Amino acid sequence: MHTLMAVMFSAWGYKLTYLEFFAFITSVIGVWYGIYGPRITWPWWNISSLLYALLFFQQKYYASAALQFVFIAGGFWGWFGWGPRGAKPHKLTWKINLAMVGVYLIAWFALNPLLIHIGAAATWTDSFGFVGSCIAQGLMCMEKFEAWPLWFLVDAVYTFQFWHGKSYLTSILYFIFVVLAIGGWKRWNRVSNLNKIPMK
Repeated sequence: MHTLMAVMFSAWGYKLTYLEFFAFITSVIGVWYGIYGPRITWPWWNISSLLYALLFFQQKYYASAALQFVFIAGGFWGWFGWGPRGAKPHKLTWKINLAMVGVYLIAWFALNPLLIHIGAAATWTDSFGFVGSCIAQGLMCMEKFEAWPLWFLVDAVYTFQFWHGKSYLTSILYFIFVVLAIGGWKRWNRVSNLNKIPMK
């Protein structure tokens, strides 16, 4: 653990630890695989989530730290749910999407006061990212196209949060996630249009 917390290098006052570096690498690999749908994406997500749980807790991003355990649980769900052949994306109906937006907003506003109470480093952005990521992870496990537009939105907010918090490599990671989410959005849209079996 001490080795992971050690500083890999410093530049312009920013100290990059081995922990943040390895969390960054495993995360990029996991999301890259996620675009194409093989279930090997899930072990990579679990490794990166464990590393980021340690990092975020250290930085007092408590919602983001807790979120990593949601990701780990989702990783096991996704591994067994997708099966050996990987994801077969489908789209949700507009009614389910509308209900999901309502749940998102209620949960976001409900979580924010708790983060304020425990002294989190960020509240509005971290609660927004926590709730959105939980929903997106569930959609991802269920092989729903809507996971990717939601990842795009959540990752954009996290990019701002971590840059503002001076976790520059993590902020760059989430910007990469934004770009990768566009790729996942396009590919899963194309595949789900071919499947044409929306959830009712």
